[in-house]
Amino acid sequence: MPRPTRSAPAPARGSEASKDQRHRAILEAVRSRRVTSQERLRELLEEAGFAVTQATVSRDIRELRLAKVPGTGGVAAYTLPEERESTPPLKELLPTLFTSAEGTGNLLVVRTMTGGAQAVALAIDREDWPEVLGTIAGDDTILLICREERRLPDVRRRIQAIARGSSSRRPAEPLPLPGSDA
Repeated sequence: MPRPTRSAPAPARGSEASKDQRHRAILEAVRSRRVTSQERLRELLEEAGFAVTQATVSRDIRELRLAKVPGTGGVAAYTLPEERESTPPLKELLPTLFTSAEGTGNLLVVRTMTGGAQAVALAIDREDWPEVLGTIAGDDTILLICREERRLPDVRRRIQAIARGSSSRRPAEPLPLPGSDA
């Protein structure tokens, strides 16, 4: 007696096919509307037929390299990687997002409105200030690292002036060349 044939099993809930479909749904949601939170994205996915946890949404956001970027009025929303290239310049972000700046040594802590730190840090990095080694951003806090301790007051004043919308600022002195005594 021949054995009954089995049909191929349906894809598992977490299968690659399901994941690809979910990723397409996430990309469509982010393209078509302002998605301001992981919970809202999870709800949109549920409406589209994907039962997912917050942990899955978080992992998908990381895999798709989505980032929260402040928009008009400082309300952050997820954007696609190619859209991050259109992040507004520092002079447009700081007046609405900046809350404070204080530092010690060569470290400056810049605080922003919730959700604003990553966009502001990216804008600072794009300014390519020679006295700034780099930035690290959380949700509302940026750690800005100056190349030299003596540059911190100038950088802090510059950031505060930009936040006030002041276009006049005293430029920082040029950095001495490596190996010079200056």
